Amino acid sequence: MAFKVAALLSIFMLTYLLAPLVITSESSYPISLLVYNSLTNENNLTFTTNIAYRGILLGAMRNIQTVNNNFRFTTKEDPNYGPFLVSVNGLAGDNEKHTYWQLLIQPQNGTIIIADVGVGCYIPNPNDTVILKFTEW
Repeated sequence: MAFKVAALLSIFMLTYLLAPLVITSESSYPISLLVYNSLTNENNLTFTTNIAYRGILLGAMRNIQTVNNNFRFTTKEDPNYGPFLVSVNGLAGDNEKHTYWQLLIQPQNGTIIIADVGVGCYIPNPNDTVILKFTEW
């Protein structure tokens, strides 16, 4: 009897743990990426892509870069915090000029918020607009 209960519990736990992987492994959803330079009058650039369910922003940015020559970016790996966005389309932040790329998020409700993590950790929600804003601090 104890063996049957243990076997049933094992099957239940395995099903419980693996079901989300099976259900969501193929799903993806759209997001937009807006490149905005607040220090010049350059036109904004907007890109769209699909991102894997619970995929990180860095993966979506790499997807865009692969298919669109108008979007290029570089990152620097920080051993404590992961990838740090250095430049977008050849424009890098500068400590002396106090400039950097700010990561903003505009969910479907339209409110713009500052991301509390970087491109390597942020997980966009469906239909988010991610804003890469070049600005000063």
